Amino acid sequence: MSATVAVIAHRKKTLGAGLDRLRVLITEHDVGELLWYEVPKSKKAPKRVRKALKQGADLVFVWGGDGMVQRCADVLAGTGVPMAILPAGTGNLFATSLGVPVDLEEAVRIGFHGEQRKLDLGMLNGEHFAVMAGAGFEADMIADADREAKGRLGRLAYIGAAARHLGGPLVPMTVTIDGTRWFEGEASCLLLGNIGTISGGIEAFDDARPDDGWLEVGVSTAQGPIQWARVLGRMAAGRSDESPFVRITRARKVSARFGAPLMYELDGGDREQTTELDVSVVPGALTVCVPAVREPADTAEPGEPAGASRRGDEGTWTG
Repeated sequence: MSATVAVIAHRKKTLGAGLDRLRVLITEHDVGELLWYEVPKSKKAPKRVRKALKQGADLVFVWGGDGMVQRCADVLAGTGVPMAILPAGTGNLFATSLGVPVDLEEAVRIGFHGEQRKLDLGMLNGEHFAVMAGAGFEADMIADADREAKGRLGRLAYIGAAARHLGGPLVPMTVTIDGTRWFEGEASCLLLGNIGTISGGIEAFDDARPDDGWLEVGVSTAQGPIQWARVLGRMAAGRSDESPFVRITRARKVSARFGAPLMYELDGGDREQTTELDVSVVPGALTVCVPAVREPADTAEPGEPAGASRRGDEGTWTG
């Protein structure tokens, strides 16, 4: 039986030859019904995803950046319906971490013929995230790097926004991880990561993996250009946990309380200020299409073609 395929597209984002070409590429595969939805902004996407699921979508292609992926993942979490990412955003951090290239034809091929992996999501104040979440300095930086600037300048937009917030105040913060009080004091930033690279291409968590059932947790007490330069220098060298202004650990549940309202963000999308964050990891919540991993010829099992690879949990083989 042919699959019902849905496309949820941020019409202001671009990739390859565009959405017209995407429609052609999808119709070259064994598709029964094609459900097509375009939205002007990512916050409009969840309603379309829910509609696609009600209409029996077997596979959902998401065209956009990390914010679009986050909005769609929030609805797809726990459904088992796979997401195929078409990385049309500025950073595309989640897609890049999974090996999905900024190449329309290849991204579509991965959607139909790649491996389907179950990956973790974070849950913050009732909303899922795939890449990272944060409050304080990093969230202020993201909110300041407006969409137009990100489109024109890319990573430079984050650098400019960061420079404008380096002198921000420290805020009283209490962070509890898995029921144990872990940090209590003044801090400038709280970060929670499902993958290692955060907005602006910064390597914040060296050992993060989206399939290990844990979230990385970081608190920074850095204030001012000199201290932040030292923090970012350690990050660039892959030694984030060696900074005297950073504490890093991992947890399944995190509770944070702030002495003053802080803006927070999920996957690059800013949210309203809050004084409380309640976070947990949701293991295997999202099924994502990723490049198939091919086994070397000398490790193929008896009776299997050399270089064969498994596809998801279906037990089928693609050569």
